[in-house]
Amino acid sequence: MTHTEPDRNTDYDSPWKIALDGYFQEFLQLLFPHIPPEIDWSKGYTSLDKELQQVTPDATSGRRYADKLVKVYTLGGDETWLLIHVEVFV
Repeated sequence: MTHTEPDRNTDYDSPWKIALDGYFQEFLQLLFPHIPPEIDWSKGYTSLDKELQQVTPDATSGRRYADKLVKVYTLGGDETWLLIHVEVFV
């Protein structure tokens, strides 16, 4: 079996975005364990993809698909937005 270098155009970010959508609470518990206890999970969370695109419309750094903006509510009832950036290196 021959090892080949990954294609530079391979999309590694989109699967991570999909995973974040489906496992957001678990993602926070794994990587930011101090945050989930502050969130009122009974109110759910909302992915704000369109709002993120509006905030950074002129970005010239290329694709931003792994960036996630998520609206949550704290246990105190405050609306809070979390910006998550995942960078995948292969």
